[in-house]
Amino acid sequence: MGKESIENAQYPSSLVEKPGDKVFKSAKNVKISTAATSTSSPVTPRSRRRSSRFSFDSVKRPVLKSGFKEKEVAGVSVGAIEEIDHPTGADLVSSLPPRELSPPNAISSLIRSNNPFLRKSVLSVNGITRENLHALFAVAQEMKLGVEREGVLDILKRRVLVTAFFEPSTRTASSFNTAMQRLGGRVVAVNGQSSSAKKGETLQDTIRTLACYSDAIVLRHPSEESAFIAAKYSPVPIINGGNGSREHPTQAFLDLFTIREELGTINGITVTFMGDLKYGRPVHSLIKLLKHYQVKVQLVSPPELRLPRNLVEFLRQHGKPVIESSELTKDIIAKSDVLYCTRVQQERFADKAEYERLKDAYIIDNKILSYAKQHMCVMHPLPRIHEIKEEVDFDQRAAYFRKCVMVYLSGWRCWLWLSVLMKCEFGFKVI
Repeated sequence: MGKESIENAQYPSSLVEKPGDKVFKSAKNVKISTAATSTSSPVTPRSRRRSSRFSFDSVKRPVLKSGFKEKEVAGVSVGAIEEIDHPTGADLVSSLPPRELSPPNAISSLIRSNNPFLRKSVLSVNGITRENLHALFAVAQEMKLGVEREGVLDILKRRVLVTAFFEPSTRTASSFNTAMQRLGGRVVAVNGQSSSAKKGETLQDTIRTLACYSDAIVLRHPSEESAFIAAKYSPVPIINGGNGSREHPTQAFLDLFTIREELGTINGITVTFMGDLKYGRPVHSLIKLLKHYQVKVQLVSPPELRLPRNLVEFLRQHGKPVIESSELTKDIIAKSDVLYCTRVQQERFADKAEYERLKDAYIIDNKILSYAKQHMCVMHPLPRIHEIKEEVDFDQRAAYFRKCVMVYLSGWRCWLWLSVLMKCEFGFKVI
């Protein structure tokens, strides 16, 4: 189409100036670039911020921010629409967001393509491939953008989730609850400490009962075999929220994504695990996922709390250099790209005196961080007790309270619920 045809194209009524419309001031303020009129010619992004692939029901309008792909204006395909009169910060704040997220056609297609969790119980990180992880990260990022934009998506309306926690939880319980509600579902919270388990009811009977009321169950239990027992007897998917000291799969997924967000890559880095490596279930799951990447691993713990030997051998069998130490030396800190701290877990000790002796074995403060790389990130699955001083919270390398990580927590669980519950068929598969 020629330049004259483009210039004479009629714009939709959404572009007509309206009172209070500070962003779309006039069609005259929009310059159409005719340098590239083919839809096959991409526009080079000017911003590193990626846009969502979600579609919207609102009227198509010219995009006033450069960095987006080609759009169609009044049926005319144009190479780019550039902004001449840039809106101010106040203009952007006052502008209206997209009105409604489209039905989940685009979302469901992403979820169903290469989705290892669809209608399955999530009990362990075993069997998860690197390709699976990258697909999960992509879909979770889309969910994060959608939730940030819309607040609540009624994709799982009429679905019910039961959270059964037989151990205390703040972040895992609240994040699963929030994620389900952001997708329009309902949550029934069961406190295991006040359930019929106190009367002697078996776990399998509890799970069978709860499955009658729900479409999926999140289970946290002190027994290492609890998640597998639950999946054996449940007709609905089981999500492992922590089984004793064995694993915490969803925390490991979040940790891996956080490392990639903080450092830009997971390959070629040195990860140092510090603290209680014997009972730290997030550590056990994350170490299994690190087999997919080129990393070096440093393990710092008291001899009594060393990483289980089978996991050390697991790392070495997958070609990962491993250094073990009972001291947190300057050299170890200086080589670390990720410092993953864990608390000494009082609930795992039968001897209180032994816990008191080991609880303050390692404490991270600003002095220790003075030996670290400027880009290193300090991580912690939380809760924190004594192992990281509060002064570290203000260091740019402290990632455990960073807002983007906490926001993503809900985005990740949103993706998980979509994967497990969308058109859920009552049946389970253990991965």
